[in-house]
Amino acid sequence: MTAAGTASPRRERASVSVQREGAVAVVTLSNAGRLNAMTRAMWRELRTVFTGLDDAGLRCIVIRGEGGAFCAGGDISEYPSFRFEEPSLRQFHENEVWAALQALLDCPIPLVAQIEGACMGAGIEIASCCDIRIAGATAKFGAPIAKLGFPMAPREAALVHGAIGDVLARDMLLAAGVHGAQRLYDAGFLLQVLPDNEVATAVQVHADRIAALAPQAARLHKRTFAALKAGATQNLLATAYDYADSAEHREGIAAFLAKRTPNF
Repeated sequence: MTAAGTASPRRERASVSVQREGAVAVVTLSNAGRLNAMTRAMWRELRTVFTGLDDAGLRCIVIRGEGGAFCAGGDISEYPSFRFEEPSLRQFHENEVWAALQALLDCPIPLVAQIEGACMGAGIEIASCCDIRIAGATAKFGAPIAKLGFPMAPREAALVHGAIGDVLARDMLLAAGVHGAQRLYDAGFLLQVLPDNEVATAVQVHADRIAALAPQAARLHKRTFAALKAGATQNLLATAYDYADSAEHREGIAAFLAKRTPNF
């Protein structure tokens, strides 16, 4: 109860939700009042969402945060309950955080990150899993967890390091550096930096553009990108041309020759 004798406002449950809009799905991170910081439950929900999104009719997935922020990191209010014992700490990072990030990395559908406001810690890890990242001009990026006395888990650090590059990764993790969107654009992490009020529209345009293209091509490109990252491109050669007699392959070429829009 408050001093006036009325009930305190009820805090909304932190969640990861998904809304389907035709061939595009929008996944929203929501933790009201905490800049969408990830709770343990949200990590588990994120994994569940992406495990269930491999739908033949789905062409693109947008990841965004609620209320003008992407994600400010982990929800530190939960940390004292599990971080001080090695087994529970390992369980958190390996079976909750990394399991969710791996689900994003394994997703065969193009992922577009709509980054507004804070993109810190867990936020930059999630964004690093995306194929395309578009940010507002006032967005901030970092992982200043050394201020809290702990490092980024190894696989998470490797993910971020690969996405943002050595120089920024070292500054973020060793010096708690926080950087603006333009610096992340210059580093090749962001496709576009736009005025904050234009980000959502630009993401929708990009998602619709992806959704209009051949989904088979997108899935095969993502498979190739994953193999390149793993240094295992030779493994692709045995099945690299299996699409030869596919309907999408035939339709794309037929539409071009007929000077019409393809129907994928």
